[in-house]
Amino acid sequence: MAKLTRAMSRDGSLRAIVTDAPDIVNRAIQIHDTNPTATAAIGRVLLGASMMGSLMSEPDDLLTLRVVGDGIAGSIVVSADSFGNVRGFIQNPKAELPLREDGKLNVGGIVGSGNLYVLRDVGGEEPYNGICPLQSGEIAEDIAYYYAKSEQIPAVCALGVLVDVDYSCKAAGGVLIQLLPFADPEVVDILEKNVMRTTSVTDMLQRGGTELLLNTFLTGIEYDVFDNLETEYRCNCSKERTDKALLSLNDEARAELLIDGQLEMNCQFCDKKYIYTREELEKLYEQP
Repeated sequence: MAKLTRAMSRDGSLRAIVTDAPDIVNRAIQIHDTNPTATAAIGRVLLGASMMGSLMSEPDDLLTLRVVGDGIAGSIVVSADSFGNVRGFIQNPKAELPLREDGKLNVGGIVGSGNLYVLRDVGGEEPYNGICPLQSGEIAEDIAYYYAKSEQIPAVCALGVLVDVDYSCKAAGGVLIQLLPFADPEVVDILEKNVMRTTSVTDMLQRGGTELLLNTFLTGIEYDVFDNLETEYRCNCSKERTDKALLSLNDEARAELLIDGQLEMNCQFCDKKYIYTREELEKLYEQP
């Protein structure tokens, strides 16, 4: 299981979420068989969505992030619930480029230019759709920019995915800090200085977990932790959902399926297979 911690400054100037989630990224690697740079890309989106999703208030609320760039990675789509559980897929899991000049994985290179789309499905309300241009394709900067421009919330976001020599995820996590209305300028100044002094997210996680990550970003700011959640890569696909998708097809599409005789459907998020025989399809379509 992964860990997600939520905190708030005692004066109400900011709220912070940190996560330590290599298990989530390793599950994505297992499902999608990603190359290292693709792992870092989908891993960062999974981490960001997990923290963003945890800001929603109701159990059935859902958040979807879509990173749509013109790079070789193609689209990256991640869904999160309000408990920070996530699932996702990357269009090209084998996307890879040489390391950047600083020796880091070139996530921005495989993502390219494009847009970040945010969809929040909140209970019975009209779904919220937000969009902003990608700033770097490195994901953390793009999420912070989205909050600033689309929701007018000043935010700090830092994400890290460390891929080991065997292509597994050695460390992964992040921090998301939002300034709240009427934030104390002194607290803002302290936060800005802390951000300038921070080093690698994955290095901090390996040395001291989420506690060190939170303490580093909030040094000099009094805060209280109000929640610790266990999160995971969790897909909510089911036979019932697949049945509904098949029932939504028109008569022509249904007839083609019956002619073919057998259907195999794969979930994009978890690669689970749903196989229908001709008899099962006929029975499904006999329903009123």
